Amino acid sequence: MGTDMLQRLKNKIIDYAFTKPKYPLRFRELMEANRIFTDNLDTDLIPGVKLCRLKLYLVYFIIWNLVAIPLVLVFHSLLEKLDCHLSILLAIVFTLLFFGTYKIFEEHMKKEAAKRLILDAWQNHLPHFDYDKHHEEVAQIYKEALDRDIPKRDIERFIIDKMINTA
Repeated sequence: MGTDMLQRLKNKIIDYAFTKPKYPLRFRELMEANRIFTDNLDTDLIPGVKLCRLKLYLVYFIIWNLVAIPLVLVFHSLLEKLDCHLSILLAIVFTLLFFGTYKIFEEHMKKEAAKRLILDAWQNHLPHFDYDKHHEEVAQIYKEALDRDIPKRDIERFIIDKMINTA
């Protein structure tokens, strides 16, 4: 139940902070996005993943406060007795933690948004092949097509033929 709730929260954040493209990915864009995603490359290279950074900061700020405020309330009596120099150091550490973990949060959300975009396009172009089962194989076939210099207009047929022959 916890993972289902976490997935719903991620979906709500993605719906809020990311702009869905007007048009679905074309087949070649899907193949490139799948290759980038499968190879764990930078998700900024995937077309259609557009982030509103201000909205993501707002969501992160709310999540951070949901975690930090209860901790501050629990440890308030200890924190008020600290030397001011130690308080300054703690403020610096928490500031570093805030911005450092934001970047991790942003990258994770970008990756989730990219995966959702790829899954939607996969349903359009390759509905008969399960994404979780075949995405790595399709990425390899796409790399092979690029290595063989197959023309853009023939890549889709090449990949689908290879998938059918290996099934």
